[in-house]
Amino acid sequence: MCGRYMFQPDKNPEIKRIYQLAVDAGYSPKTGEVFPTDETALIVAGERQVKVVAMKWGFPGFKAGQSIINARSETVQQKSMFADSFLKRRCVYPTTGFFEWSKAKQKYKFNFSNDPQTLFIAGCYNYFDDVAQSILFTTQPNESMIEIHDRMPLILAKNQINAWIYNDDFAKNFLNSAMPQLISQAEE
Repeated sequence: MCGRYMFQPDKNPEIKRIYQLAVDAGYSPKTGEVFPTDETALIVAGERQVKVVAMKWGFPGFKAGQSIINARSETVQQKSMFADSFLKRRCVYPTTGFFEWSKAKQKYKFNFSNDPQTLFIAGCYNYFDDVAQSILFTTQPNESMIEIHDRMPLILAKNQINAWIYNDDFAKNFLNSAMPQLISQAEE
């Protein structure tokens, strides 16, 4: 499901640069552990190249106070809540790993290694009452994830960010891509 992730500019030079771009543009993205509804740094389409902004994580839900924080990549094009945003407003969440909980309620952090490497998650955004809000995409888990959870984020390589944001054919095809293998660390 991916209900929380890390954004650690103090422990990762690439995330520090992304954070500084957001601050320089007048935003104040949350650092450390990012929760749903927090304002988070995102990579979005700019006029000639990608840019960094910050916006609330979560679309308004069907009930008051509810937030929808992710969408299934397999059905995003068919769901009216997400289809237009997917086609016109794709974004990327820069993170230093994400969390999942096992059925036994054990918290695990996932990344490519035990270090806080940059991990990019695909998503989209929309405007609600003129306020930009975002969701991230999840997909079928691979072997590195399935023992802990039945979903995992849709993870992009750094060299796929521009294609995800600007190339509709790439984005449509990527929705069903195999995900990279990750390692997990049990958290206290």
